[in-house]
Formats: sequence, C-alpha cells, structure tokens
Amino acid sequence: MPETDLAGPKITLEEFQELAWEGVPYVGQLGPEVLRFEAGEIAVLLPYREILLRPGGTICGPAMMALADIALYGLVLSMIGRAPLAVTTDMTVHFLTRPKPGAVVAEGRLLKLGRRLAVGDVLIHSEHDDRPVCHVTGTYAIPPDFG
Repeated sequence: MPETDLAGPKITLEEFQELAWEGVPYVGQLGPEVLRFEAGEIAVLLPYREILLRPGGTICGPAMMALADIALYGLVLSMIGRAPLAVTTDMTVHFLTRPKPGAVVAEGRLLKLGRRLAVGDVLIHSEHDDRPVCHVTGTYAIPPDFG
C-alpha cells in the first residue's frame, strides 16, 4: 500500500469535483456525491435514478463501472494533485450479486503508486448494505510531468 501523506490529499475535494464533474460532463450528469476524500482513499455515492435500472430490476453494470472509474480517478488525484490527463488504462470488473434499486457506494483505496501507473481497488455496495455487489481493480496512467 502506498504511503499516505499526513498533510492530506494533493488536491482539494472541490478541485477534484471540478475536474471530474465539469471536465467530463457525463460524470456531472450522474450526480455522484463524494462521501470521503482522503489521500489514497475515497468513497463516492451514486444516487438512485430509474434510468440506472436494467431489466430484472437491478442497477446496470455500466453505471457501476462509471462509479468505479470516478473513484479511481479521485484516488489518483488525491495522491498526485491536479492531473486532467491522468486516464484509465485498465479496469477489471467482477459483478458479485445484483444490487436492489437504490443508491450505490464505491469505496476505493490506492494499492500502488508508481511514476507512470497507479493501481487501485474499489468495492461497490448498496447504500444501506455493506455486502459488496461489485469488485473492481483498475490502473491509471499518470502523465509524464507528474513522475
């Protein structure tokens, strides 16, 4: 696990939200809410909306993948600061069980921070049930000027 900076994240929550919500308008349309933002750790809630449902009455996979990616982006920026060009290079998604209709929460932690790549781990659960419904590992490329 990477060492966390006792001084806190390298970017403020507001700066992260500006980059993620306004820099990628789709993210802003999802309406995520950051519940925790620390150096190397994050929790993000995706509010429930009927548009997120798929047949069978469960939250759709693409919504959970987007939530995990938002969390991974926040993890990386919390450790390196403002880096609009940090991008996803890999995500492995394991859908564990069907979440019931409702808000879902992604809780992430940074596993490895290198000069060029950062690897994170995200567990997603329903808002009022801590049992994981999805597990994601992902890698982000760090722009060269941050290495």
